Amino acid sequence: MIGIVDYGCGNLRSLENALEALALPHRRVSTPGGVLEAGRLILPGVGHFGHAGRELRARGLEAPLRERAAMGRPLLGICLGMQLLFEGSDEAPDVPGLALVAGRCGAFDAPGLKVPHMGWSAVDFGDRALAAYFVHSYRIPAFPAERPAQALGMAAYGEPFLAAFRSGPLGGFQFHPEKSGKAGLALLGEALTW
Repeated sequence: MIGIVDYGCGNLRSLENALEALALPHRRVSTPGGVLEAGRLILPGVGHFGHAGRELRARGLEAPLRERAAMGRPLLGICLGMQLLFEGSDEAPDVPGLALVAGRCGAFDAPGLKVPHMGWSAVDFGDRALAAYFVHSYRIPAFPAERPAQALGMAAYGEPFLAAFRSGPLGGFQFHPEKSGKAGLALLGEALTW
């Protein structure tokens, strides 16, 4: 069973529709027990980093998410959910992330960029490219080579940024695979086997 973390900060219906299209059983989870019991877990997210981080804490979900990661249980972050896996964000410097992966989110700051980065952009996976749908104002820069997380996909919007990563059973997509057509659905299905 795939759990989708419901903490008031995600567009859950589009993700549920994608999982239904993939014929993958799923349910929303909103309690610490639900987070720990799910076979695989997706942390979605839409909105402000600070609000999302505070909601995870207020609902008692921060500790079980960290516990789950420490046990090596599968966890996939999508959009803001991916950013929350990192140490923090310049969007809300006083609100810590889950710190499951080293690094911070920063704002797009190349001159002349329209922010948020919204719409279709290419993601380079090395052996393939994917047109993916993005909606975000903050991004994770590329991982330095010594970081333990593996950069799977890079995109660019004025500057290169991390679009997808995997570190063992922990992974994330900055884009919305559930809104990225058939290729996005296939990638989501693949990620849920990690």
